Amino acid sequence: MKIVIDNQAKLHLRNAYDYIKKDSLQNAEKVREKILASIQGLIKKPEVHAPDKHKIKNDGSYRAYEVTNTGFRIIFQRNN
Repeated sequence: MKIVIDNQAKLHLRNAYDYIKKDSLQNAEKVREKILASIQGLIKKPEVHAPDKHKIKNDGSYRAYEVTNTGFRIIFQRNN
């Protein structure tokens, strides 16, 4: 499985990192690493995440999950 992070997602992650960094560089790095690690985890078991219930006309290929204690929701499309 190949993972592609689109530009909008990269921008959101960068903005969150910059915002958190204003208070704590260490926390900003922890959040970023946690999010990126969770995305890398998709390679092994993408099917453990439920179909995205907010996606209109989802054929089941769009899935989503929240990264614990970050406020981030990851949405991805699984292509067969």
